[in-house]
Amino acid sequence: MSTTIDDVAAEEPLGETEFRERLRELPPSAKLVAKVLETDAPLSQGKLAEESLLPDRTVRYALNRLEESELVGSRYSFHDARKQVYYLNN
Repeated sequence: MSTTIDDVAAEEPLGETEFRERLRELPPSAKLVAKVLETDAPLSQGKLAEESLLPDRTVRYALNRLEESELVGSRYSFHDARKQVYYLNN
């Protein structure tokens, strides 16, 4: 499998200015989830809901918006391979 320039660019972390500009355009729930991830990453969706005091559905929406903006990445949990954990891409 070959790696393209776009693949490499997608793997590089965003600069602080670019990260903040993209985050500025998102809804408040996405900003809150990003703030929680800033202090406690990686976290599962359930833990994010618990830490942010937001409903699960709102956290899912926020994560989708953050992923669309390439501000959040995910991977399988080392502790429980059935769960995804999320982290910031900055």
